[in-house]
Amino acid sequence: MNIQTLFNGISLGAVYALIAVGFAVVFNILKFSNFSHGGLMTVTAYLGFYVATHFKANLPITIIAAMLGGGLLSLLGELFAFRKITINKSPTIYYFVSSITLGTLYENLMTIVAGSNFYGFPQFFKNSNISIGRATVATSDAVMFLLSAIALFILMYIIRKTKIGRALRAVSFDRDTASLMGINVIFTIQVAFFIAGALGGLSGVFLGVNYTIYPQLGQLVTKGFIASVLGGLGSLEGAVIGAMLLGIVETILTYFVGAGYTPIFVFIIMLIFLLVRPIGIAGSNVQEKA
Repeated sequence: MNIQTLFNGISLGAVYALIAVGFAVVFNILKFSNFSHGGLMTVTAYLGFYVATHFKANLPITIIAAMLGGGLLSLLGELFAFRKITINKSPTIYYFVSSITLGTLYENLMTIVAGSNFYGFPQFFKNSNISIGRATVATSDAVMFLLSAIALFILMYIIRKTKIGRALRAVSFDRDTASLMGINVIFTIQVAFFIAGALGGLSGVFLGVNYTIYPQLGQLVTKGFIASVLGGLGSLEGAVIGAMLLGIVETILTYFVGAGYTPIFVFIIMLIFLLVRPIGIAGSNVQEKA
């Protein structure tokens, strides 16, 4: 193993972190794991591909379009799939069923619209590799890591230092009390979904750039969910830490045992870890309601 392999793992972990934080933001507010996030990532990856190929857009414009599209699509999902459940204070299982149904709808729609073919993003970089010391790193990996770190830093600042961030934390702790204190709970939930959707759009583009686009691309959301569980469901910091560790471990395992066996070892490691520390790395006190 060399420095290049380690950096590849960190870059991959940065993308997993975007997915995991998208999970954690919604989980914090509504206490359920939003599995439609994978389907949303698929739609935004295709959206980014369409903008990049049909409008000859560069990477920043492609990312902005995908993030805005992801945020708006997430808002529509909240309105039609989850709003009534929230207002009626229905059991969490209804959120789970709606999220699975919505994610399946997204994937099937993209299969109808784009077919089952594989697509690749155009080349955004003149130089495909850059040198960092003795290591040669893919430019896309370096850009992924940099932009992911910036996005996560901005999100953490919003959560910790802004008025809307305080509202998000208050609603996460107790929706009823937050409402009595004058916080617009529905608007705060919409903000959480928009943030999650925007992060889904960013990760969708990154996954499309590094891999290929196909209707089942959203299945990679499983990695983000694993990272979120390892970090501690509901903990944003834990989600980032879990994602980074997952990306590094996955890359190292691929180097030593090959890509075919890596998923097996990843799930074994996750199960062992959860047996030892079921509350996750950060030990979040956010618990999913029955």
